[in-house]
Amino acid sequence: MKFSSFAAAAALAVSGTAFAQTSAADHTAHHPAGASVAAAAAPMADGEVRKIDKEQGKVTLRHGPIASLEMPGMTMVFKVADPKMLDRVKEGDKVKFAAEKVNGAITVTAIEPAAK
Repeated sequence: MKFSSFAAAAALAVSGTAFAQTSAADHTAHHPAGASVAAAAAPMADGEVRKIDKEQGKVTLRHGPIASLEMPGMTMVFKVADPKMLDRVKEGDKVKFAAEKVNGAITVTAIEPAAK
């Protein structure tokens, strides 16, 4: 009887793992190339655009705390996940943005002008 309970628990654990893998793969398949599932869930932080460098794909932001990265407010240069995002903002704009570690670099994964 113990073996049956153990076998049932093991089968349930394995099927749950397969479901989680399938769900993540299915979810990723519905996002455009280069978009990460984490980016969609990353909380937005407040900032102000100080400088834009489209050639390098970078933006300098004066920002408040970024809780998801445990980062205090400061001014810093960020890479952007997609340089086309920089077309939506200009220097001096107040913005909402999401940032996360991508390949070891803190990268802006979403940015939009803040509501006025």
